[in-house]
Amino acid sequence: MAKANVKEKAPYVGIVGMGYVGLPLAREFIIRGAKVIGFDINEKNVKRLNAGQSPLKHIPSSDISDMVKSGRFITTTDMKLMSKPDALIICVPTPLTENREPDMTYIVVTCETISKYLRKGQLVSLESTTYPGTTKEVMKPILERSGLKAGKDFYLAFSPEREDPGNKNFRTATIPKVVGGYDKKSLEIALNIYKYAIDKTVPVSSCEVAEAAKILENTYRCVNIAMVNELKQLFDRMGIDVWEVINAAGTKPFGFQKFYPGPGLGGHCIPIDPFYLTWRARQFGMQTKFIELAGEINTAMPHYVVHRTLEAMNDRKKSLKGSKVLVLGLAYKKDIDDVRESPSLELIELLRDKGAAVDFNDPYIPETHKQRKYDLKMKSKPLSTAMLKKYDAVVIATDHSCYDYKWIVKNSKLVIDSRNATANVKAGRNKIVKA
Repeated sequence: MAKANVKEKAPYVGIVGMGYVGLPLAREFIIRGAKVIGFDINEKNVKRLNAGQSPLKHIPSSDISDMVKSGRFITTTDMKLMSKPDALIICVPTPLTENREPDMTYIVVTCETISKYLRKGQLVSLESTTYPGTTKEVMKPILERSGLKAGKDFYLAFSPEREDPGNKNFRTATIPKVVGGYDKKSLEIALNIYKYAIDKTVPVSSCEVAEAAKILENTYRCVNIAMVNELKQLFDRMGIDVWEVINAAGTKPFGFQKFYPGPGLGGHCIPIDPFYLTWRARQFGMQTKFIELAGEINTAMPHYVVHRTLEAMNDRKKSLKGSKVLVLGLAYKKDIDDVRESPSLELIELLRDKGAAVDFNDPYIPETHKQRKYDLKMKSKPLSTAMLKKYDAVVIATDHSCYDYKWIVKNSKLVIDSRNATANVKAGRNKIVKA
């Protein structure tokens, strides 16, 4: 674990949720000399962390071990200890319901718990991505059940997480942090807390601005990815390689940013956040058609990949029903072990619905786990030459760097490439179908 200069008056920080957002943030506070208590309802996760073991691939266990050995980090399921820290930072999931509406259950339950132990002078800051108005309209009333008043007895802020698991160019401390406060005093206190661990903070005028900024960031990406996903389908009919087109357009030094297509959107932010905004817009009597259309395009991409697989097999006089298919990569993006909202999960179910016998391989995910929507009960199959040869089709859903694509193409009967992972493979191009 990297070291940094220890600052004076180190805060005592409580972080609720020791996952992809909370754990990296805890690490930064510990590096700078602060004391951190992590709260989590997952007893298995708590035991692993207290034993110095990391539950996340992109955070090494050596870092967690150093955090524990410092004597300034502990994780607990005992919520009564929430009264101890100077600040409570909430990093819990904010999923969608079956009707694609915000599911605020985790935030509500967390705030109800905090309200039982909230004391005067504490800061409560939400990092979970949500719709503009959540901090004041949902959190504040629940927290004030404690008898304390926001801005007077305790302080309230919103500071959206900007984690990007697996990104080697940035870490939590080096990503500028937007901070919005319920009032001026809340903003001041929140900035002082975050400045301890983050290199640059960006104060804004309100919680609503900070909430809206995060939604804008992810909606921007969602819309642009939808555009290239739609162009992928169009250019395929025209016999044009969309990835070559994007790279050619990307040579323009201004006015263009590269976005790449794929088998669908994954991760906790981009597939979900735009729907938070469209739901909120309807409450103000407005329909966000542009954003909703982008969401429809992106969520339909797994169906497109399956359709291309079916077409490719038909061209080879082979039915998808009864065929053996291997999906390469379960994570939602390369070189990580995060399967949240991964399109690979839907790909597997869709292929099964078509009658295919489906296996998967992912070097970072040994087996699937029960999730809100999926419970596949599958284990990763080891790759070998003999194993590849037995499948009628291999679908590249995640372009992990450790995969030898030349070897995969050589030993496969048919490769459906949804990530352009085989771009540099020369031999066996007749076996590759872009999707």
